[in-house]
Amino acid sequence: QVQLVESGGGLVQAGGSLRLSCAASGHIFRINDMGWYRQVPGKQREMVAGITSGGSTNYVDSVKGRFTISRDNAKNTVYLQMNSLKPEDTATYYCNAEAIATSTLRNRNYWGQGTQVTVSS
Repeated sequence: QVQLVESGGGLVQAGGSLRLSCAASGHIFRINDMGWYRQVPGKQREMVAGITSGGSTNYVDSVKGRFTISRDNAKNTVYLQMNSLKPEDTATYYCNAEAIATSTLRNRNYWGQGTQVTVSS
């Protein structure tokens, strides 16, 4: 199967920056779309940013101009550069990938374990 491992979360003051990374590993045939979601307790998980295998990106309106998603296909890794962070960005951030494992040859959705981002005012 495919495993996703996030890193880079932490505590930062408002206006600061963080960079999240998510590395995919396992028996990977191909990784298609990748993205970042976030969730706060009591609320639904929301998509923050997505990127296709070709590099096309999309963002939720609240992070446009502040966050940048990128990926390194050779390393099976997706990044989220977060600048000008606000307290309302505080959440658990999850990496997501649509990937095909060599064992199944079927496109499936995979999730990381989540990394906490806390922005203090």
